[in-house]
Amino acid sequence: MEELREVLKRCRRCRLWQVGLNTVVGEGPVPSEIMLVGQNPGAEEDVVGRPFVGRAGRFLDGVLSENGFCRSELYVTNVVKHRTPRNRIPKQDEVAACMPYLMQEIVLVKPKIVVLMGRIAWQVPRASRAFYVETFHPSAAMRFPRVRRRFVSDFRRLKSLFNST
Repeated sequence: MEELREVLKRCRRCRLWQVGLNTVVGEGPVPSEIMLVGQNPGAEEDVVGRPFVGRAGRFLDGVLSENGFCRSELYVTNVVKHRTPRNRIPKQDEVAACMPYLMQEIVLVKPKIVVLMGRIAWQVPRASRAFYVETFHPSAAMRFPRVRRRFVSDFRRLKSLFNST
C-alpha cells in the first residue's frame, strides 16, 4: 500500500494535480472487511490530506457510529484523489485517470463489502469478489431529507449484511 501511496503522490495522469494542495489517498486498515468509496476530496480534505474530514465526513462518522461501526476499522477512500476546481463533479477523463489506482486499492484492501457512495463511485467496476453496495454520497444525504432517510437505512442494512458475513 505504501508503494501505491507514493505513486499517487507523484501522479500526473490528469490536470487535477495542479489544482489542490494534497493528493488525498485512502486510509484505514489493510486488509479491511469494509471499504467506503466516495467521489473526490473537498476543500477540507485537500487541506488536511485525508478523506472525509469535512462536514460530509463528520455526518458519515455519525451514521457509522449509530450503526456500530468505528471509522478507524474501515478503509475510506475516493475514486478521484485530487480536489476539483470549485468542488465541481469530476470529469469523465479525471475519473478514468484515477480508476486504475482505486482498483489497486481494492485488490490490496481485500474488502468483503465495498460501499459506493454517490454517482461517481457507482461507476466503479465490480472486479473483485466483494459484495458491492450503492448508496448516496453523504453530502447529498445532508441536503435532502428523503436521501438522508435512504442513506441511514442503507447503513442499517450494511450492519445486517456485515453481521451475516
